[in-house]
Amino acid sequence: MRSDLRELALATLFPGFIGTFEPPEWVLRLAGEGLGGVVLFGRNVDPRRGDAGVAELTGQLHAARSDLLVAIDEEGGDVTRLDAAEGSSLPGNAALGAIDDVTLTQRVAAELGERLRTCGIDVNFAPVADVDADERNPVIGVRAFGSDPELVSRHVSAWVLGQQAQGVAAAAKHFPGHGGTEEDSHLTTPVLRDSLEDVRRQALPPFRAAVKADVKLVMTAHILMPAVDPGAPATLSREIVTGLLREELGFDGVVVTDGLDMHAISRTVGHAEAAVLALQAGVDALCIGGDTVEPGRVEEMAAAIVGAVESGRLSGDRLAEAAERVRSLAQWCRNADRADESLPAASIAAKQAVRAHGDVALTDPPLVLELWEGPSVAAGNVPWGVGALLAARLPGTEVVRLTA
Repeated sequence: MRSDLRELALATLFPGFIGTFEPPEWVLRLAGEGLGGVVLFGRNVDPRRGDAGVAELTGQLHAARSDLLVAIDEEGGDVTRLDAAEGSSLPGNAALGAIDDVTLTQRVAAELGERLRTCGIDVNFAPVADVDADERNPVIGVRAFGSDPELVSRHVSAWVLGQQAQGVAAAAKHFPGHGGTEEDSHLTTPVLRDSLEDVRRQALPPFRAAVKADVKLVMTAHILMPAVDPGAPATLSREIVTGLLREELGFDGVVVTDGLDMHAISRTVGHAEAAVLALQAGVDALCIGGDTVEPGRVEEMAAAIVGAVESGRLSGDRLAEAAERVRSLAQWCRNADRADESLPAASIAAKQAVRAHGDVALTDPPLVLELWEGPSVAAGNVPWGVGALLAARLPGTEVVRLTA
């Protein structure tokens, strides 16, 4: 009985790991024991080997367990893992929103989905469905399609349709909406202070659109929303996950957490307790390992889940339901048909997003002033700015980076 519970508990866990050539022994061992999935980061991509190296790595993971889900955050723009060494070749969501051509957004997502599928990746934690509602927000910004809920909704829907047509599951994030907060949940617990009526009008429409487009996953945010639950962040709130997302929006797919090692969780309730509380709330998949890659952490969380079922804190049926959703998603990923997407769209979108005024031709090396606040935790240390690119084309270009 306890071994069965451990297998179910492992099915809900999605750790990160260190390694580019082969997965660590502990990942392969846990995969054989029932691990639900893993999450790849930039540290898992060797830029010298590129996508071929990623495909080799994911091949070893799938050989260890055929229904293991391999996930990644590949949003385009600022947040990239496959292109962390050089920066993404895909336009970010803000650029796609500025163009406001949903057909183009769908094609960009399909192009990315095709690449991810070739790399052996099953789940992409995209699109960002947050509405950029507060200019003081330090972590969403250009990751969002825009500040208009209707615009964001139509592009979220297009992204989901395009990516999933390539057999790569999409995840709308960060429910119930991180765009209206003023802080970063990587560092603290942000508060969404809007009324429930305002949340329904401003933050929820893109998630409704994603659900209507049959998005396979929704990722929760580690934010407080006092209008619904003043006592727990969304990830740990039954009122938000089950009441708002499942019952009001009608979502029946996989609910996945944002990284549980983010400070809003790890420095409050801690990893193990968060695992239990999230499952109680209605979450199915638990992401860990953004910066705390320890097999002991995974074992600690699995043991906490098993102990919670044995003590009666967590329903065995709830745990089984979560594990079944994860396994069903893996079956969808294995069996999904791929649409024929032969027209590259990223370069078209990048050009259309540019707005030029007057004669912008450079005849002499320019002075480039880059206003830079530093990378967000979500993006990591990815190359940024046009200065280096111009300097490579026009020797003598001077680049001055101004920081806050």
